[in-house]
Amino acid sequence: MSVTPTPLANQLLIALPALADSNFARSVALICQHDADGAMGIVVNRASEYTLGEVLGQMGLEGGDETMRAQPVLAGGPVHPERGFVLHDGGMQWDSTMAITEHLFLTTSRDILEAMARGEGPENAIVALGCAGWGSGQLEHELTENDWLTAPADAELLFELPLDARWQAAAGRIGVDFAHLADYAGHA
Repeated sequence: MSVTPTPLANQLLIALPALADSNFARSVALICQHDADGAMGIVVNRASEYTLGEVLGQMGLEGGDETMRAQPVLAGGPVHPERGFVLHDGGMQWDSTMAITEHLFLTTSRDILEAMARGEGPENAIVALGCAGWGSGQLEHELTENDWLTAPADAELLFELPLDARWQAAAGRIGVDFAHLADYAGHA
């Protein structure tokens, strides 16, 4: 599987404190695809109201250990909130997988969830409902409006850090401490 890099793919978008859009306030989104037609990403720091066990149960899938079934399903964004998106490592082939990098993939097909329920899924995976989307030029415009910071993605942030620590940790990756910016949020 070849990986064709796209300009912001595998970058984290980190919402600045002043970003007021309720869909993205204090969010961290991994950009999965970015080209002339726009961008698509997954918010990686917001839990949905579901656990992975509940989602698997709704799909009629049984199995998986207690830890995996208790894993929160993320609210990946306001676009296609009924669709599942699995961010994962490992190079296994699934029915519908897009390579973000040589080591990070996005899969939208049921077969990966079936494998996870059998204990045969990727070593690291997060499941999200919905995604974030930007039309042609929209993300670039938002970046010039200072709505977002960008930082390189890494496996620790995506798969290991608690959800509530990811926003500050992502900013810290590029030397930004939001505690020092908070006083200025909302002021021109």
